[in-house]
Order: sequence, then structure tokens, then C-alpha cells
Amino acid sequence: MMAPAAISWAASLGWLNLAPTAVAFLGYRFAPWILSVLALGELVTDQLPSTPSRTVPIQFGARIVSGGLCGAAIGAASGSLITGAVGGVGGAVIGTLGGRAFRGWMATAFGSDRPAALIEDAIAIVGALLIVAAAR
Repeated sequence: MMAPAAISWAASLGWLNLAPTAVAFLGYRFAPWILSVLALGELVTDQLPSTPSRTVPIQFGARIVSGGLCGAAIGAASGSLITGAVGGVGGAVIGTLGGRAFRGWMATAFGSDRPAALIEDAIAIVGALLIVAAAR
């Protein structure tokens, strides 16, 4: 949910002009706040040992859909909604599988998943900010 929250804030702040597009709802008044709460919830639940893998079908599918939505928003701001959506789906797949592998490697290196999870969260936050800043 980090990516939708970041895109929503960018649209709300006027960094991405989504007004004339099908994804304009991301810039509506309460959207960034709602998506930020969901992103914070994801950061918290990601730390719990009972949270299922990000590659189970429902979670993986949700990541693909949100990646496509975010890519579409970035693409729509420059008139390339479909190209952006395809790029967003690709980014979601790469981020999901690559993030899982990287976190697993870090957890092994640290001997614990907690520091690996916190580093992964920090990378997600910084990455979302950098992508939104670059799209601006």
C-alpha cells in the first residue's frame, strides 16, 4: 500500500495531474489519508510472524493490481495510461519477488527477520518517495 499512498499524495499535492484521467480518484481529498492509514497498517502487519507470504495468490494479486494502478496513474499524468499500467505490473512482480529474496537474504545474514523487515520497509518508503519525485 506504500505505492498507492505515495501516488495519492503526489496527486493531492498537485505533483501529478490526474484530474482528467480515470485514476483521478487517487487525488481526491481523503484518498491520501485513507491510503496512508492502509500503508501504515501494512507496515505493522508485515512485522507479525503470522502474516502470510507476499507470494500467496491473494496478496500477490493485490500487489499486481495496486502496481498496475500506480503505474497507470504515473503514465496517465503524461498521457500513457496503458504503458504506465504495464510498467506498474512489471514493477510489482519484480518488487514482490525481488523484495522477498532480498529480505530472506538479509534475515539470514542478520540471523533474525526483524531487522531485515525494518530495512525493507525503509527501502519501500524511500523508493516510493523517489519514484514520485522522479514522476514530478
